[in-house]
Amino acid sequence: MFSKILSNVREKCPLIHNITNYVTVNDVANILLACGGSPIMSDDEGEVEEITAICGGLNINIGTLNKNTIPSMFLAGKKANELGHKVLLDPVGAGASALRTNTALDLLKKVKFDVIRGNISEIKTLAVGSGTTKGVDADVSDAVTEENLDKSIAFAKEFAAKTKSVIAITGAIDLVCDSEKCYVIRNGRAEMGKITGTGCQLSGMTAAFITANPDNILEATAAAVCAMGLAGQLAWKKMQDGDGNSTYRNRIIDAIYNMTGKELEEGAIYEIR
Repeated sequence: MFSKILSNVREKCPLIHNITNYVTVNDVANILLACGGSPIMSDDEGEVEEITAICGGLNINIGTLNKNTIPSMFLAGKKANELGHKVLLDPVGAGASALRTNTALDLLKKVKFDVIRGNISEIKTLAVGSGTTKGVDADVSDAVTEENLDKSIAFAKEFAAKTKSVIAITGAIDLVCDSEKCYVIRNGRAEMGKITGTGCQLSGMTAAFITANPDNILEATAAAVCAMGLAGQLAWKKMQDGDGNSTYRNRIIDAIYNMTGKELEEGAIYEIR
């Protein structure tokens, strides 16, 4: 199944409009190219509706909000909804400031999202309307663990039912849920947390996966999460003495570029709950 999902991305080469944060914009573009998609980065309200109209999917990332890009997110989201395009929200740092939290909550009210992807702290903030995060990282008290796994799955399914979106919670254990089914994914490496932007890259790649597989949103999201985690594992095996997080970032992108459907199918580590 995951092999076919990846194959569809590479055959269809979905064009993805990204309103993303400027810390990771280049990496998001490169991961999209690596997985088989095609990126456009545009955040000026004077053109975002036109850009969204020619794309198949929209990735909204609130990592570096400002007064100019916030209106663009709403305009692009509304246009994508009107056209039936797939839309993903990455609520980076929701809970860290009132601006981030309120913008994310307002987006949820006014834009229909097919997928909401974030860490557990960010997703909890959206669910309850307030919260705290450690910068853009999850608060340690919010980590999904084996001990609270059942409770975390129930929470994610409930939020999926409320939003009518697929919820992707990423961390040491990843959860990808709709209201009835949850993929519990254990791919990845802890060292991925030492790279700025792996989450942003995953959001861009997920937007491509769901755009290329519009009738299989849950499985396409799970496939993207598995692919990113697997890329982290494969890339780490190639690290050499003297390599650091910059090299690791590039090796992850290369691992996505070279990943085959068979490799993804056999390397994905998950259970369905």
